[in-house]
Amino acid sequence: MAKIAFVFPGQGSQTVGMGKALADTFPEAKAVLDAADDALGEKLSKLCFEGPEDQLKLTANTQPAILAVSVAAHAVFVKRYGVTPAFVAGHSLGEYSALVAAGAMSLADAVKSVRARGTFMQEAVPQGVGAMAAVLGLDAAKIEEICREAAEGEVVSCANFNDPSQTVIAGHVKAVERAGEKLKAAGAKRVLPLPVSAPFHCALMQPVVPRLDEVLSKVQFSAPKVPVVTNVEAAPNSDSGRIKELLLKQVTGSVRWVETVQALEKEGITRVVELGPGKVLCGLVKRIAKGIELVNVEDPASLEKAGT
Repeated sequence: MAKIAFVFPGQGSQTVGMGKALADTFPEAKAVLDAADDALGEKLSKLCFEGPEDQLKLTANTQPAILAVSVAAHAVFVKRYGVTPAFVAGHSLGEYSALVAAGAMSLADAVKSVRARGTFMQEAVPQGVGAMAAVLGLDAAKIEEICREAAEGEVVSCANFNDPSQTVIAGHVKAVERAGEKLKAAGAKRVLPLPVSAPFHCALMQPVVPRLDEVLSKVQFSAPKVPVVTNVEAAPNSDSGRIKELLLKQVTGSVRWVETVQALEKEGITRVVELGPGKVLCGLVKRIAKGIELVNVEDPASLEKAGT
């Protein structure tokens, strides 16, 4: 018997049209997207289905949109195959989708929380002050060391440990540029600036924390029905009393995705199902744990394939 984990994508996986085929085909997907619309009091589903892309790409819209489509994919997959995972995990924003899937957070609370989270992140750093860049082909420990050297009183640090050959750095524009030059000199294959609206998962996001704390303090968290492997600790959590603290730490902390997947592997996971738009996480998992079977579900065709 396969031991299964569900994983949920983060920002960057959005595409115009996402979730439409699921909602058109499966009542349970439509019910999730309608519930997300009701929670926000606006037509988020219309933005997912029709765009415009520039609106969908705004962090305050992207986060609830990806969450809603991910939870819709989860609802359809569970209804079709009746699978209970051993663990769930999500990349950054995806951790909220994972909490909904684990029954730890209601869909309405999650959608409203990530709308607030996205808005606060957007507002935390003025446009043009922060930046992010993907560093390819250099050891993570070396990248951390070079970021410390390049900071020079500013912020630059590792935001996402995505896979063994890809680490994302974030911070002040100049500090990220300085780090980029040093990283190339140290042997990085490439340093690619990322088209993001804010420098996520670094100390510049600190203004988000008290504002998000206020929002999450009103949320009723339940004990997860299955353990959630969290971004900041890369370890399973089943304690409802720790969820808020871990979500707040996640704002300025690194997404430890490599260690998250390694934790799943260590727990004996043999199959990972990515639920939501795109296949980004399948690609990352493949490069971290070669023996794990990978499936993604984002539309009716991939749902059918997932059962084979």
